Amino acid sequence: MSKQTINFRIGFPAFMLITVFVSLVLMSQRPGRSRKPRFSSDRYTTEIPAGSFYMGPSDEQVDLSMVNRKKLVSINSFWMDKTEITNEQYRRFVNYVADSLKFLAIYKGGINQADEDSLRVDWNRASRINMKSKAILEKLNELLLSPDNRIQGKIDLDPNKLVYRYSYVDLKAAARASKGLEKSLSDFIVTQNQAVYPDTLVWMRDFSYSYNEPQTRLYFSHAAYNDYPVVGITWKQAVAFCNWRTNNSDYYLGRKGRPEYKIDGIYRLPTEAEWEYAARGNGKSNAMFPWGSPYTRTSQGRLLANFKPGRGEYFSGNDENNRTDNIYTTKVGSFNQNLNGFDLYDMSGNVAEWTSSVFYEGGYNFLGDFSPSVEYNAKDNDPILMKRKVIRGGSWKDIAYNVQVSTRNYEYQDTAKSYIGFRCVLTMGPRSK
Repeated sequence: MSKQTINFRIGFPAFMLITVFVSLVLMSQRPGRSRKPRFSSDRYTTEIPAGSFYMGPSDEQVDLSMVNRKKLVSINSFWMDKTEITNEQYRRFVNYVADSLKFLAIYKGGINQADEDSLRVDWNRASRINMKSKAILEKLNELLLSPDNRIQGKIDLDPNKLVYRYSYVDLKAAARASKGLEKSLSDFIVTQNQAVYPDTLVWMRDFSYSYNEPQTRLYFSHAAYNDYPVVGITWKQAVAFCNWRTNNSDYYLGRKGRPEYKIDGIYRLPTEAEWEYAARGNGKSNAMFPWGSPYTRTSQGRLLANFKPGRGEYFSGNDENNRTDNIYTTKVGSFNQNLNGFDLYDMSGNVAEWTSSVFYEGGYNFLGDFSPSVEYNAKDNDPILMKRKVIRGGSWKDIAYNVQVSTRNYEYQDTAKSYIGFRCVLTMGPRSK
């Protein structure tokens, strides 16, 4: 066999592969060829299919028989964060607001801009802002801590100046005020200015005669706590985060300025019914906990969630991977034994979670059976009882009863706590198959 023949036989398969590849590329670029739209999903979420379940207590509650009443309801499909929002994830929101305001102060003449065009940030230029330059610091003066608020002369941004401004249409008000489109949309546009930095003093405020200064100083800002659930967040801040995530999902996913990575959907807080449906996992509809009933420990004696097992006992015990060596919050997803049927972590314990629903003792008496929820965006001058929002899931400081999937509790929408966090849900249109 000649050398030329051998070379031909060796090179022929490679030649065929190249030919097929070029043909496929040319075919994919043929004009008029229709393509299915690209479906982008959020890797932090999991899909919760539509279904029906019995909403309410799974055990007898004689003393609360008129508060937690069992009721069969139906829930539409949605997506939900697998874990609670972490410190690192919430810092993306804070950093976005900080970078945006720095960009406006330096390149747009000031942070108080009225038109939307001025709020469009050039992230390439924003990423090159040198905070050590005296000329830059002079332009950022309105964002910086005043000299009397600086520790050891350190120049830094004033957390109170990190305010996120957003607008939305009050659809409930529009529906009540008109039967069609006879009124102007501007009558129902609401603009909010929301400070975004967490209240880190909650660790000191929530517990008297307790040493919690390390958490106050480090919990939100230190990288060691990146994967811990964010706390010190009010209901209003959680709502603002959802709005920001809706409009800047590419930034949240680490693809800022890449519109092809934007999620075509709406992020929001879950309703009380959605939260309970997701927590039950659609396979344990009458169970007390996401993992079933009635035990809170494994056969080896380990707790199935981060909660307070006894009086004075906050240590939840090391899990099987030795990741829970503390007496307060734990890293999200540490208790993988309590992963429910929807692949959701920490639906019981760790931190309680905000919902969009108003807390009203008799709400179950008049709730509908189709995507039920009682919602109201209380104003600052509304009575305090109208500012109560439902929180679910219990926390690291709660006893076992409070981490049951049906237990209801509340906190005021403008109050932050060291044991309340949140997770988002995502509503998207149906996917074509």
